[in-house]
Amino acid sequence: MELPAALKPGLVGHAELTVGEEHTAPRVGSGKVHVLATPVMINLFEAAALAACERFLPAGYQSLGTLLEVRHVAATPVGMKVSASAEVTRVEGRTISFRLEARDEREPIGDGRHERVVVNVAKFDQRVQRKLS
Repeated sequence: MELPAALKPGLVGHAELTVGEEHTAPRVGSGKVHVLATPVMINLFEAAALAACERFLPAGYQSLGTLLEVRHVAATPVGMKVSASAEVTRVEGRTISFRLEARDEREPIGDGRHERVVVNVAKFDQRVQRKLS
């Protein structure tokens, strides 16, 4: 399967949220301090990556995360807005690579890189179901 030509380096997706108590480390089990949890920042990165690429995929295909390397370098308190961006840096075969950045209202809070592979949903579901038999 060849990916559409429109899916190319330079595309950018964004995601954002206002940190609520449900987004904090104690709530998601990743720490004790009531600040944005790293797993929630990771979810924002994946949402931004999806926003950058999914609209270009043909019907019946989606991308799945296969690699995620992140740094979470600053704390964000409850009530503050966080935004994440994912920029496509490479498209090779079925793999899409991204550069990630996150920031709150005051400063950069995280960065990293991410890869997603494009799959045929029906074939992927068949492989998953075979695991159950």
